[in-house]
Amino acid sequence: MEKMPKKIRELKAMLRKAGFVWRPGKGSHTVWEHPKLSNTVTISGGDGSDARRYQEKEVLKVLEMLEDLKNE
Repeated sequence: MEKMPKKIRELKAMLRKAGFVWRPGKGSHTVWEHPKLSNTVTISGGDGSDARRYQEKEVLKVLEMLEDLKNE
């Protein structure tokens, strides 16, 4: 059985908690940046929408990169 997808608002909260800041993009897109990373994350969709699997993977990937930087 597949797990329920996270909501867009949950992904945004995870990024915010990790120190990312956002700037508006086109339409429903937001671009998230962190001062210690060159990577940006673009999230599209309304806060109440289900996140796509690729969006969850992308957020988890940048959070892992940030964690690796902290452990160096």
